[in-house]
Amino acid sequence: MLKAGFGEDVIVSMVKAQPAEYSTGVDDLIALKGAGVTDKIITAMVERMASGDAGRVVNPPSSEGNAPVTDVGVYWKKAGAWIDLPPEVVYFKTGGVLWHVGTLGIVKNDINGHINQKHSATQIGSIRDFLHLLVRVQEADAISEYQLLRLHVQGSSREFRTVTGGVFHVSGGATRDLLPFESKKVAPRTYEIMLPQLRPGEYGLFPPPSSDATSSSGRIGKIYSFRIAK
Repeated sequence: MLKAGFGEDVIVSMVKAQPAEYSTGVDDLIALKGAGVTDKIITAMVERMASGDAGRVVNPPSSEGNAPVTDVGVYWKKAGAWIDLPPEVVYFKTGGVLWHVGTLGIVKNDINGHINQKHSATQIGSIRDFLHLLVRVQEADAISEYQLLRLHVQGSSREFRTVTGGVFHVSGGATRDLLPFESKKVAPRTYEIMLPQLRPGEYGLFPPPSSDATSSSGRIGKIYSFRIAK
């Protein structure tokens, strides 16, 4: 539709109104960006897929070797069942370029992330709950490459800062927004995460990117965001 000359607003309206499925993995988002698709259109595609998948209940795990879920993604536990945690688009920049998002600065080897909207649409519990997440990883990924991050509300958006090293392994520097978590394997490529005690606020589980993490060019990716209530 872009090549045919349709405007951004028309395409966004079509994405929201017409039944369709969109590939919104990290590589897909990068390819869309490289093809000239605007941030507004990409956000509409991601939000459409998130709303279409949200609320899908999957069977709880039985034992290791019998995967409780088959699709790569993150799930949260509600009433004994696992429910999709929809991802959001995150915009970031890495490398030695100085870049500022809101009031958070970026220094060499740091990564600054920016997420549209002031709050996550998903509230998974309160500070009184013992919270779990279930993560189904890509074949080449490890659960240790995922980062649990505290997100800061800045105006009408959320932001975070963490460090990079290789494939986003923490290697020193500013880790202010990085939080520890424990995990156990419940099936091949499937892990249950026990969240630490979290204060009320915004959080996200950040998967490892499949692209070069040392480039100084702007990138887009995704983060599985959620809110903790009082």
